[in-house]
Amino acid sequence: MNLAVTAIGRDRPGIVAAITGALLDFDGNVDDSQMSILHGQFAVMLIVSVPESADLGEISARLEEVGNEFDLGGITVSPVSDLDRGAGPTHVLTVYGADRPGMVHDVAALLAASDVNITDLRTRRTGDSTAPLYTMMMEVSVPSSATGLKEALAGLTGPGGIEAHLAELETEVI
Repeated sequence: MNLAVTAIGRDRPGIVAAITGALLDFDGNVDDSQMSILHGQFAVMLIVSVPESADLGEISARLEEVGNEFDLGGITVSPVSDLDRGAGPTHVLTVYGADRPGMVHDVAALLAASDVNITDLRTRRTGDSTAPLYTMMMEVSVPSSATGLKEALAGLTGPGGIEAHLAELETEVI
């Protein structure tokens, strides 16, 4: 059985060890994960495989104990069926510009209109409060049907001073 486990809360040492330890109690194996700290808040998403005989209620209860112990704002466990990795990333998109509301939406909407899937997204606001800069770095899956994407991204530049760069991912030979 596959489970999606998510948690968020104030960052502190031991959260990952406690969550994965609780999952290990049920012979859980972390298949895929993404973890990050955002403004002092820890966020984690895990895809975990557990034996079919594992009790979802018991796993949820044990993880709730971990959540209480670490004062996590929320921890969820959901069964996942049809694990499909989908198309992997084909390109990296970086976007820089003066911070303003709507930048992430504008870029995401443009990509969605071209049927481009965002597979990973990182954003960061930098600079000082008088001139904050915003950076987005995305891994995206660009279908062959997405013609004119670079030109469309160039259209995002304007009074806000956004700069976008789309580069094909290089494949690694192992």
